[in-house]
Amino acid sequence: MRRGPYRILRLPVSLSARRFIVAIACARRPALRVRVCAQAASGGIRFAALLLALVAGCDAVGVVEQPPEPRRGRGATVSVEPLAELSVGEVNGLFSDVGLAITARFPVASYAVVYETVDAHGEVTRASGAISLPVRPFAPLPVVSYQHGTSVRRIDVPSASENERIIGIAFAATGYLAAMPDYLGLGESPGLHPYVHAATSATAVVDMLRAATDFATDRGWELAGELFLIGYSQGGYATMAAHRALEADHTNEFTVTATAPMAGPYDLSGVMADVVTSDQPYPSPYYVPYVLLAYNDIYGLYESPSQFLKSPYDVQIPPLFDGAHSADAINALLPEVPRKIIWPDVLASFENDLDDPFRRRLRENDLYDWAPRAPVRLYHCEGDTFVPKENSVIAERHMRQRGADVRLIDPLPVADHGLCAPFSLLLAKYWFDSLRAPPVPN
Repeated sequence: MRRGPYRILRLPVSLSARRFIVAIACARRPALRVRVCAQAASGGIRFAALLLALVAGCDAVGVVEQPPEPRRGRGATVSVEPLAELSVGEVNGLFSDVGLAITARFPVASYAVVYETVDAHGEVTRASGAISLPVRPFAPLPVVSYQHGTSVRRIDVPSASENERIIGIAFAATGYLAAMPDYLGLGESPGLHPYVHAATSATAVVDMLRAATDFATDRGWELAGELFLIGYSQGGYATMAAHRALEADHTNEFTVTATAPMAGPYDLSGVMADVVTSDQPYPSPYYVPYVLLAYNDIYGLYESPSQFLKSPYDVQIPPLFDGAHSADAINALLPEVPRKIIWPDVLASFENDLDDPFRRRLRENDLYDWAPRAPVRLYHCEGDTFVPKENSVIAERHMRQRGADVRLIDPLPVADHGLCAPFSLLLAKYWFDSLRAPPVPN
């Protein structure tokens, strides 16, 4: 076999000398993955091959091609399926169709991912999501995790719907790696979705980030070390939950650069509890049975829905949260005033007893009274009647009192929940772009 112009010397090299030369090689060749360089320093791969990479200034056989040890447990990838690859023209056409004022710089490839995570009881389960990333990027990629809004159908998620993927595509087209979790109980994940449950909202995001970053680095993409989190409505809640969990439990893996939670129900036990008790019409009444059924599934508050839902709602409504029915189909069977579906004694306990089991569980899942270390920009419009702006006002006040860098922005005060979304998303993206390192070609 021809070896080329370089002879590999068979000389004894001490471990300390090996580590010194490996450090030089890895400094000169940033594309060499951290795990590979660490293996070389400890003798895990052929030292001569890495020495050749240093001398020749090129990727040596046995170094870059060395397969990394696959992740096991939470975040481990179960499967990856290609979804679509869009040219710059196709991406810009998609943005034009939905009125998104962003110009693509890169083609975008998207993939559906199934990964391991844990359920509300800590048992191993599977979840799905989507990854979008630029094709042929010329610089290391910052990572953004986009959390979608409320869905009841399994197919209304990033791994199955381009409409739910478009925010990730927008980030990928401008040089980000976008991770988009479907959440538990949606997409390819079994069971009822644990709606607005802080712990599983966080684990679904964290484990999706693990799967997404493994996917990128195992295929040779270089990551910039920056992590941004963004989400709207329920996605704002999931973003807040993930930020808190990442800074509390995962600083050895991830460092949050900035987050943009938008129009989220952070005060479940206060502001959102008033939706349950109000005698006024609510524009989306299915939210109330969604939370009740999810919390009963997680916490076992009642033996059956008939103990908290009046007839005929106790029989009609639960089967509709099977992942196949739409929000409109559920709303069509509900009164405009959500409290009318709940038994009076259950409602009286909820209103008058601060230790009521349902209210107590809501309080455990509030997400406003903590101190993020990374900067946070909350986006919320005054005209939002689905998720009142007071959620974000309370979050900003409590977080500032704890010394956090938090700012509440109202992009368009007259906008309702739906109209506020595009303005919030664009402003948040511009903010992220201003914080990321300048994309300098390698």
